[in-house]
Amino acid sequence: MRVWVDVTASAHVLVFRPLIELLRRRGHEVEVTAREYAQTLQLLELHGIEAQVIGRHGGRSRLGKARSLVSRLRALRRWARGREFDVALAHGSHELTMTAHRLGIPSSTTFDYEFAWLQHQLGCRAATRVVVPNSIPPDRLARYGAEPPKLLQYPGLKEEYYLADFEPDHHVLEPWPIDPSRVLVVLRPPPEVSLYHRHANPLFPRTLDALGRDEGVHAVVLPRTEEQREFVRGLDLPSLILPERAVDAQSLIALADLVVSAGGTMNREAVALGTPVYTTFGGRLGAVDEALIREGRLVPLTDPRALELRKRDQHGNRRIRRDPADLLSLLLSAYAAESTASTSAP
Repeated sequence: MRVWVDVTASAHVLVFRPLIELLRRRGHEVEVTAREYAQTLQLLELHGIEAQVIGRHGGRSRLGKARSLVSRLRALRRWARGREFDVALAHGSHELTMTAHRLGIPSSTTFDYEFAWLQHQLGCRAATRVVVPNSIPPDRLARYGAEPPKLLQYPGLKEEYYLADFEPDHHVLEPWPIDPSRVLVVLRPPPEVSLYHRHANPLFPRTLDALGRDEGVHAVVLPRTEEQREFVRGLDLPSLILPERAVDAQSLIALADLVVSAGGTMNREAVALGTPVYTTFGGRLGAVDEALIREGRLVPLTDPRALELRKRDQHGNRRIRRDPADLLSLLLSAYAAESTASTSAP
């Protein structure tokens, strides 16, 4: 088959890395498009994935997002027309599913946060298949037109699939003078440019300030945007470490004693890798995070003083590894669905 993959955010690079490898090992042709946003392009380069860069993030404003959407839809349609793709795959990229629908290409989208209302209204309705974790109640997705047989669900976390073959690289710590006796914390700021995270999150800056002044801590901050990077740099706190480029965040998480994240993916990567993790997410919690909190695998943080800053046993990790081929099979079912529909039509 000829397969089109669209990558629009940093986390999507990790999701699709093993899937692209599986597809190519099976003899399929894969072409990748990408949106310029955060560290997406740097991570593609880091993982050796070539991509055609089409469009960029529209920024904070709704008008900017709308203009970016219209422009990118036109550019994707021009690029994809005539390439004879058999199926298109995305992680929440409504631009891909909308373009694929317009061009008659079967498509699958996957995501694990169900309250990005506008994104899912556009993306799910255009998709042939919608693939999500089974911890999300189906009635939360019906509002987007995602009901069986379009809706397919898988057990566990997506991170347990794409990190199945992952082992941490200890060299990731070499650029910094890390004192092994100090508590290593990895921090991820909130997704401030996302429409579903509109209100301010004062807890995260307070946490940054507390950890940045703690002499018993090394706090590695992984900003999403240049604006966030400049904010952290301007704090000039002695215990903060600010990488200048995209790094192997998964190795950092696996080697850390603690993760504090206002996003979703890094929280779940920490859970999948067995690292204690606190969430400062200020938006509406999705079903996946609700389940992790009930299970005690994710801890909500309301005050930086509640952080348990201690070294952990690196050999006591409990990891769940799931076969990424199972996730790929669900995504590729879009092709089978369209093929069946076309052959059964009168």
